[in-house]
Amino acid sequence: MARTTTPAFDEIIHSPNRLRICVLLSTVESMDFAALREDLGVADSVLSKHLATLTDAGYVTLTRPTGLGGRPRTWARLTTPGLHALHGHLAALQELT
Repeated sequence: MARTTTPAFDEIIHSPNRLRICVLLSTVESMDFAALREDLGVADSVLSKHLATLTDAGYVTLTRPTGLGGRPRTWARLTTPGLHALHGHLAALQELT
């Protein structure tokens, strides 16, 4: 049986950069900070602020693996609640159209 998404407008995700972050992360297992910054075309501080908001909401987790050699990189991953919130938000936007 197909699972249906309940439309739910989400103020946290609605910000254009946060929406783009969630959509980008929904297509991969995780993405490093630099790749997100490049895809969005924003400064480090802007991306950090938006990731902090999404992390505080429980929509994104950030990890910084150590022991891999070289400079440590920060990785972002969309959580299951984040994915559900994104789908609900997109469904709500679809309803508006």
